[in-house]
Amino acid sequence: MTAEVLEQLKGEMEGTLQALIGEFSKLRTVRASTSLLEGVNVDYYGAPTPLNQLASLSAPDARLLVVQPYEKNILGDVEKAIYQADLGLTPVNDGKVVRIPIPELTEERRKEFVKKIRKSAEDYRVSMRNHRRDANDYLKEMQKDKEITEDELRSSQDRVQRTTDEYIDKLDKMVQVKEKDLMSV
Repeated sequence: MTAEVLEQLKGEMEGTLQALIGEFSKLRTVRASTSLLEGVNVDYYGAPTPLNQLASLSAPDARLLVVQPYEKNILGDVEKAIYQADLGLTPVNDGKVVRIPIPELTEERRKEFVKKIRKSAEDYRVSMRNHRRDANDYLKEMQKDKEITEDELRSSQDRVQRTTDEYIDKLDKMVQVKEKDLMSV
């Protein structure tokens, strides 16, 4: 019974790590990546539609993103949506495709990104601690209902804590790698 609680805890924490990875992929680094454009929605016939469903996205080199809409008539809408997404990027419409030059990051901008990363990381740590609390509460409820003994409760809570520490260490390592990536010139 307690093994199920631990497996569920690991699944939730793994999901939290995957969400952090997704958030990190949206942060601009020194290389152009089409993941920067995830979350950009274009007003397509009155409905907000994800950009990747309306256009082909590519990164032909480290400093350029190219968006080629499947329909030429939405080129202006695509350009407007990218500009309004507040990514710090300036799209250029050449009549066929939208080119997005990726400017060199300044030292100040890099430090802003590092602060943003650290804040996100702390939010995800809190999420992991909440998963830990939920698992411990469930274990206490099991002990109260006489499904497990007090000794099993203590040992299970120790395993929950070790699992939490393990996942928070993974998160911290991911943050260090991302910071190093951002601060490297």
